[in-house]
Amino acid sequence: MQRIISGGNELLDAKQILTQQLALRPALMVGDLGCGGAGYFTLAAARLVGDQGQVYAVDILKTVLSSVASKARMQKLYNVKTVWSNLEVLGATEIVSASLDYAFLVNILFQSHKHEDILREAHRLLKPQGTLMIIDWLKGSAVLGPAEDDKVDIERLRSFARIIGFQEVKTFNAGQYHFGVLLMKV
Repeated sequence: MQRIISGGNELLDAKQILTQQLALRPALMVGDLGCGGAGYFTLAAARLVGDQGQVYAVDILKTVLSSVASKARMQKLYNVKTVWSNLEVLGATEIVSASLDYAFLVNILFQSHKHEDILREAHRLLKPQGTLMIIDWLKGSAVLGPAEDDKVDIERLRSFARIIGFQEVKTFNAGQYHFGVLLMKV
């Protein structure tokens, strides 16, 4: 049996998740932290926040950022700004601290062992009462996604989140192979 190891964002309905779970609306400031080359969540968010809003597409790969910028221009989404950053380094992301209404970490944590550092950087970027949405691979889905050892332990994630200063708002089903959780900066 062949394991599929894509990022998995194509298995998620970005627009539905952003409208139903976050209720994104015009004029909000949003960060897609680890946006990926397809920019599924970046582009969907840009449409929802409109010209009055701003979406920061953040990634460590410059080629990914070029791809997202190109897709945004082709779709006439001029409210997308790309930011090159290592999310594992506190303060590295060149976005003003406490400026984002919402931030997303979609299929990012399974790629790192520095979950606490990534959560700290997301916390720094969010406004007080801002919301972080995390979506990642569910443990136990054997055919799709990364190796089981790389999948995120939700209880460990919750523990880090509390220590850093997040309060869990809710968990949600993000699809057949993914979990979702909303955390508020307190």
